[in-house]
Amino acid sequence: MAELPVIKRLKKDLETLRRELTVDLPKELERARAHGDLSENAEWAMAKQRQEFLRARVGNLEVRIAELTMIDLDSIPRDTVGLGSKVQLEDLDEGGTAEFEIVVPEEVDGAQNRISLSSPLGRALIGKAEGDDIEVQTPKGKRAYSVMKLATIHTLMGSENGGPKE
Repeated sequence: MAELPVIKRLKKDLETLRRELTVDLPKELERARAHGDLSENAEWAMAKQRQEFLRARVGNLEVRIAELTMIDLDSIPRDTVGLGSKVQLEDLDEGGTAEFEIVVPEEVDGAQNRISLSSPLGRALIGKAEGDDIEVQTPKGKRAYSVMKLATIHTLMGSENGGPKE
């Protein structure tokens, strides 16, 4: 079964954090311990704080990877907007077009128009197909859009892997 592209990135981040926690940080702790009295040793305190942070972050990443692994790509629609879709929208109020990608929260990036499923626009787009119109309540008021083009995660992953487009 194929997995979401974000899982590969999170696994790489997890591997990097584990290396820091098990290889790099113990060396820092040893160097700090060599400076003597640990009660007044700022290096030791910072390294211990970093160790706590890394342990928590590793735990969070492990849980999130497990959650994302549970997403069945076959359950994501192939003909309407869903997780991983790229959608070209026409702004019916002001004109112009913009392309958005529907992503999990870890990948949200407003500058690259990568929006969450749970954002107002993301929620309005879920289940829509090419040609559908939507209305979205934004901080600037209600906005109307039309779905001009849609590429689902299935199409995108097929083209990235050199496989046939669906």
